[in-house]
Amino acid sequence: MVDISSIIWNRKGKSVDRSPPSPTQQSQNDNSSLDPIRIHDHEHGSEPSSSSSSTTIHPEPVTKRSKQSYPVTMSPSADKQSLKSRVKNYFGHPEDAPQTISVAGWAKTKSPSVGPAIRAYFFSLFPFIQWAPRYNLTWLFGDLVAGITVGLVLVPQSLSYAKIALLQPEYGLYSSFIGVLTYAFFATSKDVSIGPVAVMSLETGNIIADVQEKYGKLYSAPEIATALAFICGFIVLGIGLLRLGWLVEFIPQPAVSGFMTGSALNIAAGQMPALLGTSKLFNTRAATYKVIINTLKHLPQANLDAAFGVTALALLYFIKWGFGWVQTKYPKYARAAFFGQCLRHAFVIIIYTIISWRVNIHQKKPRISLVGLVPSGLQHVGQPRIDGELLSAIAPHIPVATIILLLEHISISKSFGRLNGYKINPNQELIAIGVNNTIGTLFSAYPSTGSFSRSALKSKAGVRTPAAGIATGVVVIVALYAVAPAFYWIPNAALSALIIHAVADLVASPKHSYAFWRVSPLEYIIFVGAVLWSVFYTIESGIYWSLATSIVLLLVRIARPKGHFLGRVRIRPESVESGHQIRDVYVPLETSESRDVDVEAPPPGVVIYRFEESFLYPNASYINDLLLDRIRETTRRGKDFTGISAGDRPWNDPGPKPKEAHAIFEAEKAKPLLRAVILDFTAVANLDTTGVQNLIDTRVGAEKWADGPVEFHFCGILSPWIRRALIAGGFGTGNIRAGTALEVAPAVIENLENAASPSVDRERHRNDEEAFGFASVANQSGEGSNSPQSYDEEKASTGRQSDSDYRNEPRLNKDGTQTYDRRGSGSSSPTIHLLDRSTPFFHFDLQDALNSLNLEEGK
Repeated sequence: MVDISSIIWNRKGKSVDRSPPSPTQQSQNDNSSLDPIRIHDHEHGSEPSSSSSSTTIHPEPVTKRSKQSYPVTMSPSADKQSLKSRVKNYFGHPEDAPQTISVAGWAKTKSPSVGPAIRAYFFSLFPFIQWAPRYNLTWLFGDLVAGITVGLVLVPQSLSYAKIALLQPEYGLYSSFIGVLTYAFFATSKDVSIGPVAVMSLETGNIIADVQEKYGKLYSAPEIATALAFICGFIVLGIGLLRLGWLVEFIPQPAVSGFMTGSALNIAAGQMPALLGTSKLFNTRAATYKVIINTLKHLPQANLDAAFGVTALALLYFIKWGFGWVQTKYPKYARAAFFGQCLRHAFVIIIYTIISWRVNIHQKKPRISLVGLVPSGLQHVGQPRIDGELLSAIAPHIPVATIILLLEHISISKSFGRLNGYKINPNQELIAIGVNNTIGTLFSAYPSTGSFSRSALKSKAGVRTPAAGIATGVVVIVALYAVAPAFYWIPNAALSALIIHAVADLVASPKHSYAFWRVSPLEYIIFVGAVLWSVFYTIESGIYWSLATSIVLLLVRIARPKGHFLGRVRIRPESVESGHQIRDVYVPLETSESRDVDVEAPPPGVVIYRFEESFLYPNASYINDLLLDRIRETTRRGKDFTGISAGDRPWNDPGPKPKEAHAIFEAEKAKPLLRAVILDFTAVANLDTTGVQNLIDTRVGAEKWADGPVEFHFCGILSPWIRRALIAGGFGTGNIRAGTALEVAPAVIENLENAASPSVDRERHRNDEEAFGFASVANQSGEGSNSPQSYDEEKASTGRQSDSDYRNEPRLNKDGTQTYDRRGSGSSSPTIHLLDRSTPFFHFDLQDALNSLNLEEGK
């Protein structure tokens, strides 16, 4: 029988026999001749046999000149192989290392063809190419209805949002038409409507106010807003083109909801003075709580604007709730009631514009605050003004503005994609809003992004494709050229009512916020913090709070993962006749403390740990300490320190006090010796250098504590890169390779081969493994794992009558001792080795890892 350790498989399907020479061969060597090396050629990695074709290479005989010198004439290929071996040994890569995934092979499989990749990238930039050739009349009808409906809502909203941005009303219309037109050609969402939104308008107004406070009238408000749109659009466009949209995923939903809620409260509070006619009496852009307090103080100074604003707000909610009741009470009128509900914004603005016109038409000075003159058509087309000084002035605000721009849009587009059963491309959506904002600067547009309220309206109106945005754009252009003179009579109080009514939908409901608390209390703190920062300070601080706390929470979860030490729970079928097998389920040991579950502890001297995160540098040291603490807690020290004086003890281990020494000694004596550590890597997706180094440190500490060798078994390894990393650290084969340093990334470059256990001779450990209850890996390489038996089958075949007898069958060794079989019962049925034999300490699951242990019975 050929020992598996004597055959090394190369990548071409050939094996080189490197078995130790027999006495006859050794005698031939002594007679100044070399034994020929046999190279067996076979297919698919089958074992070489006598029938296999073989080629015998006879090196030239040499004359033995001395006991230390054997000159050999080698071929160039042999010399090259020798040089390659020396290079590998220099870098710590021995020739007998198990074969792992290679970087070159991985790169070859992951490298796509250049041509198809370029074509796929180009077509992904223009999604309309996929659906435009299939456009039909049914789609056209749905898009026209939805587009016109959204357009009728967008016109009054854009006029009101321009007020929040401290711009003239026409700039809201400029941003509206260019957004919906460009988005139709680059969108992957049919429902999203691009244009001015309340939160982005508020941030634009804050930036304009800050820049003008520092630079006076050097830059006008439209110039600042247009420059901001170009810079933010260019950044977002670059993120999309570079396919970095996944960065948005680092901001959790509670952070987004908290920021939106705080911003909505800020906007609503800022519009209340305009609704009551008291906006000129105090600063409406101060902190939200200050605005609320000042609004209440100046309630007696409210004027005629309050009559328009309060009644308009009440009418908006009356129409919304009234038509909602009609949809529920009379389903046959649901469609008509829905469109009546959607058009309430346009209806209210038209009604109050007519009333305002009748009230102020004969007055020399308007009795209420009006929108004022809105020029017809596109009056400010041209290149935006952008210079270095303006860039430096708005630079501190660019991060927040960019985050708002992409965050709101991506969250809205994903929400409607999930709602309507399609998937968006976040990178392409970023490209869409990037193109929209950069091209929009040619028409003096300010930053715009996706709107939640208009997107919901567009979805419910029956939109079929992104082409509905073209119809919306046409409505806005018609309003610019044909209806602009009538905008003069629109009351500002009515627009404020419309803004308050729109942003109220952005406030998280109590039910929604309570759900955050039920799911994750820590994330609920992020949500509440974002709201409080936005209310009591600024919306920028709310965004920074959301980002900072979300990242900190993510790092804490990575650095302090909730791994578990495992025990076993046996699951039996309710009926023996069902034919179901008994299953072993491994659950956290602490489960038995919190639930009525009997969790069986691992075998004595065995520690089982399951990871719940990747094993990376943030958590490597923590897990190392966790494992070593568990080992010291559940097993006894291998070396007896009871009779050692205080001066001979380690400086960091003073030992127990004399009064407590006896009791502690008796308690420690009852504990088993550490035999093995089993690590479940099922949840480990990545393993880095620091993680491997800490695994090595764990093994070093465990062997020092046990004063002997400790097996480290791994199961559930899903990634070939994790297997490669573990093998590089000396794991899997069950022993430390000679000449391999014990540090992967040493702080001091030196030979640390014996650093794992300085007081213990590793060679002695390898020769005396049987004394510790372990079988030799080489002697067991041919044994395989059997299929699991059912509970009844096992009792029938082994004679065990109780669950406590459900254990690995002990076997008789040559020296008369009994040990547990490494692979279960000794069935003669053929087995198939699905794991590499060169790494016997890598297993499929925990059961296989436990079955592989050779623990001496009774210890």
